[in-house]
Amino acid sequence: MLKFTALIKIIGVNPYVLVSAARAKTLKPGWRKPLPVLVRVNGHPKKAWRINMMPKGNGSFYLYLHGAIRKASKTKVGDRVCVEIAFDEKYKNGPMHPMPARFRSALNKNSKAKKAWIKLIPSRKKEVLRYFANLKSTEARDRNFHRAIKALSGSTERFMGRTWSER
Repeated sequence: MLKFTALIKIIGVNPYVLVSAARAKTLKPGWRKPLPVLVRVNGHPKKAWRINMMPKGNGSFYLYLHGAIRKASKTKVGDRVCVEIAFDEKYKNGPMHPMPARFRSALNKNSKAKKAWIKLIPSRKKEVLRYFANLKSTEARDRNFHRAIKALSGSTERFMGRTWSER
């Protein structure tokens, strides 16, 4: 477990804490890709949050602080915080959430969308499935399944905060 104090900064709309190369090296020497860690800020949340630290390119990493972490720790950009990080030994690549049956069925009925889904990078698939898993209502799920299929079919479509278009 690595424990240190740092200032919460922001890049664009993304609050983060910079983890120096020396600190990152104590977690996992020689790691150069997104680094899976368990994080707590000011002792919160009680159960450490799973996140990937993103490499900066010089051996240091950006630890982006999700809104749930900032809310649990009652922190904001500009605050000096106590950060606890541990390498996530249980981390496994690939989607965390299962593909909803209705989305799988829609993909199977649309070969262009299915081919585009297969070509998506694993992190984008994971992001889409996590998005679906967090939708609360049937209406929201149906609406977003439709948008995803439309986007994957090559139509210009707003989905998940970005415009998707023919690739």
